[in-house]
Amino acid sequence: MPSVSDTYIENRQRVQPTHTNNYASAHGGNVVKWMDEVGAMSAMRHAGETCVTAKISELDFKRPIPQGDTCVIESHAYAAGQTSVRVRLRAFRESPRTGEREVTTDSYFVFVAVDADGSPTPVPELTVEGERCRKLRDEALAAEPDA
Repeated sequence: MPSVSDTYIENRQRVQPTHTNNYASAHGGNVVKWMDEVGAMSAMRHAGETCVTAKISELDFKRPIPQGDTCVIESHAYAAGQTSVRVRLRAFRESPRTGEREVTTDSYFVFVAVDADGSPTPVPELTVEGERCRKLRDEALAAEPDA
């Protein structure tokens, strides 16, 4: 069975002029798109099936990501239901020169595993192996908005 650590993904996107709004920072819609794509990858790593977005909770934009900086998306599954996978997602602003990083966006997504016909399909249990897995899961559960 997959563990929380097995689903951990970190992805980077350099914020280009075509990704920005009138204030020369990443357009919120682009950040959500990047989060959704990486979150789906975490869910699929757990489910072993195609996963589609079912719910986004508490999408909080705390800080902008300026043009030229890097948007780092951090994602991992932290809980599973019968056919669903709950994924914690955070976006960071990262300076490409120094590596300095700060959280800009925080959210929780629910993905549903689907079969070839698009019907919900069961997912395995999510295991917690080791201190890193436990920490990732516990932090996500403690901050989860619908808990």
